[in-house]
Amino acid sequence: MKSVILALVAAIAVSAPAQARQGPESQGVPAAGETVFVQAGRLLADPAEGSVQRDKTLVIRDGRVVEIRDGFVGEGRVVDLRHAFVLPGLIDSHVHLTGETSASSRLDGVTQSESDQALIGARHARSTLMAGFTTVADLGAPNESIFALRDAIRRGDVPGPRILASGAAVSVHGGHGDINGYREDIMHMFTGENICSGPEDCMRAVRLQVRAGADVIKITATGGVLSNTAAGLAQQFSDAELAGIVEAAHRMGRRVTAHAHGTDGVNAFLRAGGDSIEHGTYLDAESIRLFRQNGAWLVPTLMAGDFVTRIASGPDNFLTPAQTAKALQAGPQMLDMARRAHAGGVRIAFGTDTGVSAHGDNAGEFALLVRAGLTPIEAIRTATVNAAEHLGLAAEAGRIAPGLPADLVAVAGDPLSDVTELERMRFVMKGGVVYRDDE
Repeated sequence: MKSVILALVAAIAVSAPAQARQGPESQGVPAAGETVFVQAGRLLADPAEGSVQRDKTLVIRDGRVVEIRDGFVGEGRVVDLRHAFVLPGLIDSHVHLTGETSASSRLDGVTQSESDQALIGARHARSTLMAGFTTVADLGAPNESIFALRDAIRRGDVPGPRILASGAAVSVHGGHGDINGYREDIMHMFTGENICSGPEDCMRAVRLQVRAGADVIKITATGGVLSNTAAGLAQQFSDAELAGIVEAAHRMGRRVTAHAHGTDGVNAFLRAGGDSIEHGTYLDAESIRLFRQNGAWLVPTLMAGDFVTRIASGPDNFLTPAQTAKALQAGPQMLDMARRAHAGGVRIAFGTDTGVSAHGDNAGEFALLVRAGLTPIEAIRTATVNAAEHLGLAAEAGRIAPGLPADLVAVAGDPLSDVTELERMRFVMKGGVVYRDDE
């Protein structure tokens, strides 16, 4: 079945309209050993350091940067970005490629096959890449569809960002992440092996996700906005279950990240030794202390809060009553949460929860981070060096430097002056292959 899925995904990638594609089919994949020279007018090579260099040439061979030279040099294959601002490929630490929230979402969940979702994910992966995101963490999708898509992109069968994937989230019976709001017999059919109760059972669920191919373990430590149940946003796993999950994951070499809104769930997961929090809506002073004590990361997903607030309060609200109540409760809190976390010295990694909002719009998160008090360079760091460290990819992503993959993007203006420039992507290279060039 997976081979059939991948063949169909590849066919879609090849047959897409050229104007929407701008991919390696039209730009040409460099031959083995071929040297490509990228001439950069302004270059932010290392956002951690933060200085913008001028008039540089990136020398790229076999998909990696081998040298950064002064001036505009090169012969043969030259990419002219002399009038552009070049920076590392962006990283989104929280996406859901295999779907997108809409009025049909509840029906999609019981009508689409995993094959359907892999194909849909291929389209969304391309949109994400064209928006300048060369690496993503997909945190919640059917195992077969997302792992097949991840592997197809890795082989070069379809265009898309490098994917770290959790597959299905480990969740409690009846909680956020389980099936909710359908007939009882339907819910029994759709409850998977990732759903658990009790420490031993939850350790089993973690181990099964690792066996299935998960790069990272994602859990739902609290209730969530878009689960169709009036179960609130507070802690849903017990402390003992959280401790068992973290122990099992770490013993198998996997990081654990937790969807968490309520203060009790945020703090219980951090006390259990969890690595990062997604959302963090009601974090408090104790949360900030625990984040700093443990070196844990916060992924604020401000776009998700903004999106559900606008939908729930708008004239065309398609959310259920339970979803609407939680959206209006949580969504408006998220900017202030991020502001308090940043002021408190919490380490922040960029993540949007895209799939709640539209794929390809990921860069809208930058403006929200700036509204929350980050400077433009701090916001850019969240999506480059910070996200790379958070995902364990510091040796492969987040900077432009000799030895690292040639993942780089370019915009016309200066994102350090106007961070919304990153919403107007002009050029995308991933692994030395040009996927977009609007110059």
